[in-house]
Amino acid sequence: MPVITTIEDLRVLHKKRTPKMFYDYADSGSWTESTYRANESDFQKIKLRQRVAVNMENRTTATTMVGQQVKMPVALAPTGLTGMQHADGEILAARAAEKFGVPFCLSTMSICSIEDIAEHTTAPFWFQLYVMKDRGFIERLIDRAKAARCSALVLTLDLQILGQRHKDIKNGLSAPPKLTIPNIMNMMTKPRWCLGMLGTQRRTFRNIVGHATGVGDLSSLSSWTAEQFDPALNWGDVEWIKNRWGGKLIIKGILDEEDARKAVASGADALIVSNHGGRQLDGAVSSIYALPGIVDAVGKDIEVWMDGGIRSGQDVLKAWALGARGTMIGRAFLYGLGAMGEAGVTKALEIIHKELDVTMAFTGHRDIQNVTKDILYPGTY
Repeated sequence: MPVITTIEDLRVLHKKRTPKMFYDYADSGSWTESTYRANESDFQKIKLRQRVAVNMENRTTATTMVGQQVKMPVALAPTGLTGMQHADGEILAARAAEKFGVPFCLSTMSICSIEDIAEHTTAPFWFQLYVMKDRGFIERLIDRAKAARCSALVLTLDLQILGQRHKDIKNGLSAPPKLTIPNIMNMMTKPRWCLGMLGTQRRTFRNIVGHATGVGDLSSLSSWTAEQFDPALNWGDVEWIKNRWGGKLIIKGILDEEDARKAVASGADALIVSNHGGRQLDGAVSSIYALPGIVDAVGKDIEVWMDGGIRSGQDVLKAWALGARGTMIGRAFLYGLGAMGEAGVTKALEIIHKELDVTMAFTGHRDIQNVTKDILYPGTY
């Protein structure tokens, strides 16, 4: 086993152990992937101020996200097909998050269902909702999330239509994978993944199959998802969902100050500055670039979080310094999951936490609550 010290180490191992179509699904953006790359590279431009001869004892990174105590301002983002990166992937990631002390958010397009996660965890988790044309199905999804004691609903607004991701088209992405000769040959080089998949029954979108009208088998699922994402989604639908849900509501996919003000007006408890990991509008600004303006516009009125491009604890600290009161990691934990299962997700969280803690100390702080943009070098953000 190689020595793992960074998220990049986990990515390399993930690529080695997971079938190409699923690794590519996790590690790609839309069109030219310029926004996907900018999410990461724009963090690197922000420089930190090193401070010395300050007391570094008794440090804490603890805070709250929508009132929930967290070990650090990081949650596991909702990611589709997580259970295809590793067998029972969502269950393993949720368990790792619970043990570590950070929130886990389950995607509508997960392989393991809401009920699967509830059965295998004790801490409340969050559920991410996509708005479909079938409003009856949406109502049942929300009711299932309530029954599973989900403590927050994350409503994603930036996927009414799907951005074109060239790798997914070329790979013929499907869950489970179609047994073509190239796919079979590729899977033969991933014995750990294959053995895991043979040992589980969770190989399709279990939140949908058997729950949505007219979706009973795999053959009807792809056509249903293509037809069901609702391009007519609007802020009136947000109000309807908030009333139906009745609990903590987080709006994901905000990249514009005007939309941020609408999120505040909707009564949401938090918003996530996000470009869907560079997977939707290619050519949009990076999340970290958009963050300060949105914090200035609405940060006094709503809890502002961000996701996109976080690959280290330093990135988390930079986002916090620029006003984010929470962050979400998607690819960083998927790399760990694909590399080493539950232990890999734990490893990813440990790496990020250690980097966050040590960097905070080097910038002269013991408590993340006292960290401001003063830790950043002027002119680099």
